[in-house]
Amino acid sequence: MHTLFYGLIYDISVVSCFTLFLSFYYLILPNKFINSVFDRAFVYFIFTLYLVIIYFTFFAEVTFWDEFKSRFNFIAVDYLIYTYEVVKNIQESYPLPILIGGIVLITGLTLFITKKRNVFYDTFNSKPKTSQKFGVFALNLILVIGSLYVLNNDSSSTLENRYNNEISKAGIFSFFSAFRNNHLKFDEHYKSLPIEQAFAQMKIELQDSKTVFDQQYKNPLRRTILATNPSQPEQKPNVIFVMMESMSSSFMKEEYNGKPITPTLNDLANNSIYFSNMFANGTRTVRGMEAVTLSIPPTPGNSIVKRVDNQNLYTISTVFKAKGYENMFFYGGDGYFDNMNAFFGGNGFDIYDRGRGSILSDKINTNRYNINDNEVKFENAWGIADDDIYRKVLNVADQKYKTKQPFFAFVMTTSNHKPYTYEDGKIDIPSGTGRPGAVKYADYAIGDFLAQAKKKPWFANTVFVFIADHCASSAGKDAIDVKNHHIPAFIYNLKSRPNENVSKEVAQIDIFPTLFSLFNWKYTSQFYGKDAFDQQYQSRSFVGTYIKLGMKKGDDVIILSDQKKINQYKWTDLNLKDAPIDPKFERSIISNYQTADYLFSNKLLNEK
Repeated sequence: MHTLFYGLIYDISVVSCFTLFLSFYYLILPNKFINSVFDRAFVYFIFTLYLVIIYFTFFAEVTFWDEFKSRFNFIAVDYLIYTYEVVKNIQESYPLPILIGGIVLITGLTLFITKKRNVFYDTFNSKPKTSQKFGVFALNLILVIGSLYVLNNDSSSTLENRYNNEISKAGIFSFFSAFRNNHLKFDEHYKSLPIEQAFAQMKIELQDSKTVFDQQYKNPLRRTILATNPSQPEQKPNVIFVMMESMSSSFMKEEYNGKPITPTLNDLANNSIYFSNMFANGTRTVRGMEAVTLSIPPTPGNSIVKRVDNQNLYTISTVFKAKGYENMFFYGGDGYFDNMNAFFGGNGFDIYDRGRGSILSDKINTNRYNINDNEVKFENAWGIADDDIYRKVLNVADQKYKTKQPFFAFVMTTSNHKPYTYEDGKIDIPSGTGRPGAVKYADYAIGDFLAQAKKKPWFANTVFVFIADHCASSAGKDAIDVKNHHIPAFIYNLKSRPNENVSKEVAQIDIFPTLFSLFNWKYTSQFYGKDAFDQQYQSRSFVGTYIKLGMKKGDDVIILSDQKKINQYKWTDLNLKDAPIDPKFERSIISNYQTADYLFSNKLLNEK
């Protein structure tokens, strides 16, 4: 009943928006023009347009649900902006002629039945009074205003089963609701504390034996992190950081035809510092990028990577630059997508991307280099194959090695993504047959990359970090599906610490503060991430979506929602069960998210 009731409410909302225009049309149309050639042509044109929108939305929602298990949300809004990648991905992933043909066929069939049954007889043959026309328009207007100011995408979220909540929504409503709410001011929508108390709490949480807060900066969290072993020298190896697209931890246990689909990662788990209990900040690539570069909890709405005024921030690039490193960002697609070039180019990275001659990309960063056609063996909607991007990294690393300057390379892969295509003959799963093949190909490419790197003169002095941006499945039946934030992370070829399986819970934002500590660096920080090997480290992780902001400590999970709601759960048998709110935990989650949003909103995340 819940699903049917809210489904009806959302549908009435959408219908009222559709009919508002027509009710206004008839309000201003004199009765003598009703049933004229113009009137009939206009009504049928609008009716046909509405049919196309409705049927197109239906087919689009089917494909969107197949990928994200959700009605339209921020992701759909984002994808509308990047038409090249999205249209090409749809062409490669779905039978587009059948989908378009289906829309045309069903629209035509509906028009035929409408005409045959003379559905618009009363519309074209009535002569309503002005008061009647005004009454219909006024009722429509009230329903539309009610839709805009009363209903939102979370109005139906009253059941524990997220799928029921999602099914009850209307796709068109969900899309425009997400379009209107792509950024939320924390203190207006979430439970908050006096900001001074929130920062005081964060100082307590970030304080440890290696942390010295400095009051000279406007950012209250700016501090000095002391070297782990002050008597020992700093290490400055090259760093190649690979953010693996959609690499869930669960894939490391999966098999295809009796064989593991991640043999390379399984081997890495035994020959690296392997974080087996790490959780991703969010469910999109830009959230992963935000987490590792800014080391910050996910702020509500769009990722900082996609926002304006996100340049000259204090990022990991700032720390590497202070240590004499050259910073580079490698992406196999066009870095204009998801605002990546603007973010990385504006925060101290040289850009290596596909580009396709994008004028916008060229204006963002003068140190930008195209990956040319002759360097590419395979490419799909999202970019060049992982093989190709790794080959480019190897070639550039060869060049940088000659300069004797340490380098930091941030590499973003793309192959583990629909349409799951890759060069034939690389693995024993045919290209384009599904996620297992894409995962195994991505794993194969990592193995080949490391095999080639071992032949290079710079390998002995290079540390490799592999971490997922987010999980392959971004949604489940819970408001935040915690298991779909569980990702793998590896630090490989670090000589100063023995390999081990780190089973403690670690947040995605901790990866670089931990690495800097392993390098024995003293540096300035305003990161929320901490050294996972510090004796005073207290496990916690952040698990957020665009609107739901979660924090996890072991089996305890607390979630902030808009409308200033807060709920606590026990994560039992991979499901969330209601639990009483712990005041200390409540204060912690509010302080983390509120201060992070405050710092960015007030431009206090900058370098100075």
